[in-house]
Amino acid sequence: MILDFFNVYEDSKRAEAYAKLEFPGTYYLAYRDLPKIIFKHVKGRTALDFGCGTGRSSRFLQKLGFSTVGVDISADMLEKARELDSKGDYRLIKDGDFSQFEDQAYDLVLSVFTFDNIPTMKKKVVNFRGLGRLLKNEGRIVNLVSSPEIYTHEWASFSTKDFPKNKHAKSGDKVRIIQTDIEDKRPVEDVVWTDEYYRETYKKAGLKLVKTYKPLAKRSEPYKWVNETRIAPWVIYVLKKEKS
Repeated sequence: MILDFFNVYEDSKRAEAYAKLEFPGTYYLAYRDLPKIIFKHVKGRTALDFGCGTGRSSRFLQKLGFSTVGVDISADMLEKARELDSKGDYRLIKDGDFSQFEDQAYDLVLSVFTFDNIPTMKKKVVNFRGLGRLLKNEGRIVNLVSSPEIYTHEWASFSTKDFPKNKHAKSGDKVRIIQTDIEDKRPVEDVVWTDEYYRETYKKAGLKLVKTYKPLAKRSEPYKWVNETRIAPWVIYVLKKEKS
């Protein structure tokens, strides 16, 4: 397990580049199935977007009809979110601290890519426990993360060919990847986490896995797919609270 980890998204240059990104290429697959998944599993319309960044996923939820609060630990990202969505509700939080929010207040907690940047089992569990407390009894967490395979293949929106060490990475190890859809071509540093480790994390956090989705691309879709039609770059977990 790594002990030190710098969150590359806590960076004004990265925030500027990321704010311009919407849903191209490989990212399209992350969001394509979310409306269907969310409406299948979530009944109410109050949502918390955990790790909202520049507000892309918060705006996405708003368009689906959710009353949404976006939260992040990066002030630079939130500044961009507010510029893009002046009427949105975006709040700065400290790592793992959800004390400003009421317990059992949300029907949905959405987390898109956030846990790719939370480095240890302990920190992941703390955050999931905190998010679980914010859920209503029938609420759901939808956790969208990078699959381990995304760091060892080439994609429409990502490149990993310059980082052969990724192939030997185990859960908790740092991996590097380049986003080809943004101007900032500095490598992004993430933490790889396997399905087995996520399941263990959820259990320790008092959450129960409801369903797992692995979206694949279709050849009919208007993108130049590389490996997306045969290997899922993303994993979407639907979670609920364990009954006490």
